[in-house]
Amino acid sequence: MTNNESSTRRKADKKRKHAQYEEDDDQLSNIGVAATLAQLKNAEPAPKEPSILPGSLTNDHHDEQEPDENGWTKVSKGVRSRRNKRRRKETDAHDAEGLDKQTGTAMNGEKKTNYPAVTYAALHTIQSSVKLSDLQSLLLYCLADGTAPQWLSVRHHGQIQKAVVLFVPGLEKAMFDGNIALPDVMPDNASTEKPLGADSMPNESPKAETESHVASQKANHDIYRPFSAEISPDEFLPLRLSVDKLSSPLHPLADIFEHMWPIKAAGDEKYHKVFSPLHSMLTSPIPKTQDERRARKDGKGLESVRGSKGWENMPTPITVFITSKEDLLENNYVLHRVGLTIEAREAYLTQREALNQGPGDGWVDSNIDKVEDADVADFPKGSLTAGRSILAMDCEMCLVEGGESALTRISLVNWEGTVIMDELVKPSEPIIDYLTPYSGITPAALAPISTTLSDIQTRLLALLTPKTIVIGHSLDSDLTALKLTHPFIIDTSLLYPHPRGPPLKSSLKWLTQKYLGREIQRGHGATGHDSIEDARACLDLVRLKCEKGPKWGSMDAERESIFKRLSRVAKAGSDGGKKGAIVDHGAPEKNFGQMATYAIGCSSDAEVVDGVRRAVLGDEDGSIIPGGGVEFTWARFREIEALRGWLNENRNPASTSQSDHRSDPEPSALSAIVASTVNHIKNIYDLLPACTLLIVYSGTGDPRPLAKLQEMQRRFKEEYKTKKWDQLSVKWTDREEQAIKRASKMARSGIGFIGVK
Repeated sequence: MTNNESSTRRKADKKRKHAQYEEDDDQLSNIGVAATLAQLKNAEPAPKEPSILPGSLTNDHHDEQEPDENGWTKVSKGVRSRRNKRRRKETDAHDAEGLDKQTGTAMNGEKKTNYPAVTYAALHTIQSSVKLSDLQSLLLYCLADGTAPQWLSVRHHGQIQKAVVLFVPGLEKAMFDGNIALPDVMPDNASTEKPLGADSMPNESPKAETESHVASQKANHDIYRPFSAEISPDEFLPLRLSVDKLSSPLHPLADIFEHMWPIKAAGDEKYHKVFSPLHSMLTSPIPKTQDERRARKDGKGLESVRGSKGWENMPTPITVFITSKEDLLENNYVLHRVGLTIEAREAYLTQREALNQGPGDGWVDSNIDKVEDADVADFPKGSLTAGRSILAMDCEMCLVEGGESALTRISLVNWEGTVIMDELVKPSEPIIDYLTPYSGITPAALAPISTTLSDIQTRLLALLTPKTIVIGHSLDSDLTALKLTHPFIIDTSLLYPHPRGPPLKSSLKWLTQKYLGREIQRGHGATGHDSIEDARACLDLVRLKCEKGPKWGSMDAERESIFKRLSRVAKAGSDGGKKGAIVDHGAPEKNFGQMATYAIGCSSDAEVVDGVRRAVLGDEDGSIIPGGGVEFTWARFREIEALRGWLNENRNPASTSQSDHRSDPEPSALSAIVASTVNHIKNIYDLLPACTLLIVYSGTGDPRPLAKLQEMQRRFKEEYKTKKWDQLSVKWTDREEQAIKRASKMARSGIGFIGVK
């Protein structure tokens, strides 16, 4: 062998060994921190390296020869390839076994490739909490036009024929990890349907009740511990269900589902709000058309609102949108006297004087004595203004000594967009900050100005008649700078609610771009705003609302019922779309069930089971629901939340003491109702046809501590406006602030279960 040939051979052997190293390294490269923690948590033994089958040439210790005198190792060709093939075969066999367990069908050694399954593996990289919207996306992926989930695997989703979603408020993670004890229940006390399995592990009731009491006391203490924003992987990784580790009332769930998923409810962390779990599941964002997706990809900035398909305009007079007295108070407006009863006027005027908002402090009220003076008897039919005079207002302010805001510019435009007033105003106090990047006001601009606030007030009082409606964005700050009150206000920050709800408010720039499709405030942070431009933007937003109708700009215009979305999906073998049913206590056809094909009202959880049977399989005689049932069914069980006092009508935070806000029923009673509900879920699972997706979710965690603290915070804010600190009946300190953060986190912590029959 020549030197060149020897060198080439050594390089080839070197490449081969490096390739082997890369192959082995690829086996580990997908394992991240979350997966490692999940494997440690499950404490499952690591799979052994597959053994060498008979007929193989050699084992791992003989694949490579000893290094030669130059340190190179010669590798036998073909051995690694055959080993990898064997590994893939054994992996496929292992996957097939897992599919058998998920589907519950006997394979008899024959691999079935088209049966749907929803599976989770420790190698899935989950870095954040699974949300209710993720469950909805999974549902839409299986039945409609949703996108594939990234947090679990869905095999052959096109084979899933039906989906059933069960909403079970009252279930908590603490029931599964032992923090809420569920003692054994006698079969005749547990349920009239079907007793629990005989292999359930008994618990000692006295001990369980003691543990439940201790857990409840611990929860009361924990809610007032310092809040930590740190997130543990345990908060978003699924928990493997095992009969040996669950209380006996929960055993049937371990037979149906492989994992319990922590599910985070929609909400707002800053303002400690929890959004409706019904709304999160039963309404979905309106899907974009191909043209809309292309336009958004090619364009820049915020996408203009589309409105629901089939949107019909509903012209509405502007008087419908006048802000109510309650909303004015909640948003820190100073009320006009005409909005109060004669008995309340004197007390409110005294309160205003205490807050330096009385006549002696330079405040004025528009010249209106009676609300009836605003009525217009005769105006053209279909007029959006209803005979009223409309003025859109925007003001610019600066900071004066004492840190207060003072008026420096006011602009008014009428309904036609004509400028009625545009004046610069010189404050009476020395200016410490002109706020030029936002107001556009400079020292040079105000130097020659002699107009005062009193002059502007006089002109405004002449313009503001009983028939005048003032429009603006967050007008409370403008009217405070003007030291003026007027009873007929339309605030665009309230007219177009924030997508995440109050107290959040959308900016005028955002609303104008989204609903009017134009840019304003281009000089924000540099040359400042144009108050005339802002006033016209407010005017156009109100005009658009009048033309489109009350629901325009609300969530109803950007989301749609999930039943409506499914109805647009073609059903195989049929000209129509997929049908849906809602099964709930009371009269579900009045709320979220309006768009459902069938709405089944119930008075008990047992009737809910029968309603789901009708929806999924159809009526036996086909009288209402034809044979074969519907493709999507949503149902709710309410007996657990009713027993625990989670129902809205049962919660009265103002009358609940701080020490008992976590009180639960007796463990035996709670265990009995949980066992009954779990058996209802088991009965529904048994009646489902093959290839049916089943999702069970709790929606939220315990909402009672948050409700109590929210009521406490509301009372504090109300009293703090008019009372001194030592006179407050409720005080809000950092301790309460930490508590409400923990309570909000608890309330948003739900659970869920996913499987395919």
